[in-house]
Amino acid sequence: MKTKATFFHAGCPVCVAAEQNVAAALDTSRFDVEIVHLGTAKGRVAEAEAAGVKSVPALVIDGAAYHINFGADLSVLK
Repeated sequence: MKTKATFFHAGCPVCVAAEQNVAAALDTSRFDVEIVHLGTAKGRVAEAEAAGVKSVPALVIDGAAYHINFGADLSVLK
């Protein structure tokens, strides 16, 4: 069974670069990766917050949030 990994971002240059690196680094045989652009999927901001995401880009694996770099605070995306 694959581990769920959700990459949240806002589409900024920092986020896009992080998305490319994360997507290339994660072993898709082990992880079911979902990319969520919160700029276009505003309805999922609450989901990101509930998972512990404070800023994007961030990767959530098994309910734990890992902040990669500071691109945008989630409050900006609401």
